[in-house]
Amino acid sequence: MQTDSFRPDALRIGTPLSANATRVMLLGAGELGKEVIIALQRLGVEVIAVDRYANAPGHQVAHRAHVIDMTDAAALRALVEKEQPHLIVPEIEAIATDALAEIEAAQLATVIPTARATQLTMNREGIRRLAAEELGLPTSPYAFAQSLDEMKAAIATIGFPCVVKPVMSSSGKGQSVLKSDADVEPAWNYAMAGGRVNHGRVIVEGFIDFEYEITQLTVRAADPESGETQTYFCDPIGHVQVAGDYVESWQPQPMSPAALEKARDVAAKVTTALGGRGLFGVELFVRGDDVWFSEVSPRPHDTGLVTLATQRFSEFELHARAILGLPVDTALRAPGASAVIYGGLDETGIVFEGVAQALAVPGADLRLFGKPESFVKRRMGVAVATGADTDEARERAKLAASKVRPVSAQ
Repeated sequence: MQTDSFRPDALRIGTPLSANATRVMLLGAGELGKEVIIALQRLGVEVIAVDRYANAPGHQVAHRAHVIDMTDAAALRALVEKEQPHLIVPEIEAIATDALAEIEAAQLATVIPTARATQLTMNREGIRRLAAEELGLPTSPYAFAQSLDEMKAAIATIGFPCVVKPVMSSSGKGQSVLKSDADVEPAWNYAMAGGRVNHGRVIVEGFIDFEYEITQLTVRAADPESGETQTYFCDPIGHVQVAGDYVESWQPQPMSPAALEKARDVAAKVTTALGGRGLFGVELFVRGDDVWFSEVSPRPHDTGLVTLATQRFSEFELHARAILGLPVDTALRAPGASAVIYGGLDETGIVFEGVAQALAVPGADLRLFGKPESFVKRRMGVAVATGADTDEARERAKLAASKVRPVSAQ
């Protein structure tokens, strides 16, 4: 459980916008990055937010904002040399990860959790081979393909139903469930359109007949007494996904003691292998006492938005504390849930109605992300709520989300 050491008393946090500032650069400034930025600023950190479009949610709260193509290695290196951050925190998949490895090797900055972890997890092939082939963790059967013919051959071996995903994408983009031969070519085309980088390569996964999915938020942080890196766990998060995109989550997800122990064992093994420090979102399939590894994100997870309501420290605060070498506390305060608010229309500068009615729901709160452009299925906000149990919390979160109406400003 311990792979490196960190001396908390060696850390000093400077004053933002001064010569002694502690500088953190976020690569990706969406709604999750925005919450990380807020958490870092509460601890006195100077934050630089980077994204591929202007006025991203995190841009609106950072000390400085930049718009670049983060898959452009030269542009990324130049920006790091200009800003001279102490820590670089990747928040999305579409990044020139080889450039991060070079930046780390040149000791220009520390990459969170590590450059290697970023390279492995932002490519489904890298993380699946690590989990299944190096660590021996239980996973679905899988194969990789870089042409339609190779994908057909993989499906012939794995069988229907199966799942096809680009090796690099996010939020379910390019992901399909295939049930027959008629689904194969459309799935290939959808995967090619949905991949962010490394176009032309997919993973074919056998379908697991699971009962439910969880996100096991796992934190690698400094022990306050020894300074050694320890592994900490949040209560498991259950969630509902539609077309690979999360729409609802709740915490805690009930699990058998045996399944919970296996889930945490898998999470500990994969995050220890990745190394570094910070929060990881480990996605797992569960049936009875059986657990299968699915994916891992080396950063806060969208399903973890529920922790804004449920935990003493949200996943964003945990990430900020962990990367700074500060103590963490993963304690649950109350059962809770989250429900997504979609844009519902394609337009720039929409407005939201029903906010007061949503906030009148007992135990409910909102996060409206401030994205400059809305799409029908773009996540524009989230409702979170607590309750006596997760059933009550889910009803409250969904009710609050339903009250919010994105409408045209015209």
